[in-house]
Amino acid sequence: PANFAEAFLDAGLAVVHSFGRHRPDTKVHTLGIDNIAAGRMAAATLIARGYKHLGFLGGPKQATSTQDRKRGFLDEVAGHEGVTVSTTFANDYSFDAGRAAMGRLLSGHTAEAYFCGDDVLSLGALSAIQTEGLRVPDDIGILGLNNMEMSGWANVNLTTLNNPIGDIIAASIDLVAGMVTTTGPAPQSRSFDCAVVERGTLRPILTPSTDRTDHGPT
Repeated sequence: PANFAEAFLDAGLAVVHSFGRHRPDTKVHTLGIDNIAAGRMAAATLIARGYKHLGFLGGPKQATSTQDRKRGFLDEVAGHEGVTVSTTFANDYSFDAGRAAMGRLLSGHTAEAYFCGDDVLSLGALSAIQTEGLRVPDDIGILGLNNMEMSGWANVNLTTLNNPIGDIIAASIDLVAGMVTTTGPAPQSRSFDCAVVERGTLRPILTPSTDRTDHGPT
């Protein structure tokens, strides 16, 4: 919560809220991605591949990251006629929670592709899909977020949104170091850009020459 970081400020300590929620009125330095923009990017990524029935599989419903990513996802979908979306939430940002949430989804009517709240949830979702004997991306597409090292392993090959974690940490350290030696700059809310990392859990982007009359699972 923002007031946790602000308590350090009130105690006279140098503080930077790394991976915090983007707020233009921040009282402390806040660095991270814009989760609303990430949600929009995720939806646009799925729509560009011809998916018409999208799913949002978020982390805990009360988490601000989940709320913001869902908001951006739904905002982007609203601008595309004929695209539908369903939402569900995992109990935690964990492998087991992702596996359990996808297991519940697979017992009913599933979307064509899911944006998962992070890569760990995606790994759990992939495990549940594999257990059911389904294929990715032929039957269901999966998109993650963070680009953790495991996502690039050959047996995972997860298409995901890159979270520039190293850049955020480096910038945070620079800010703290500056605050220790000087008063430093005024509090800033700095947003870092995500980017799509193309791997193998989504079908290719549609092109004008692509002949696809049925956008459902194959």
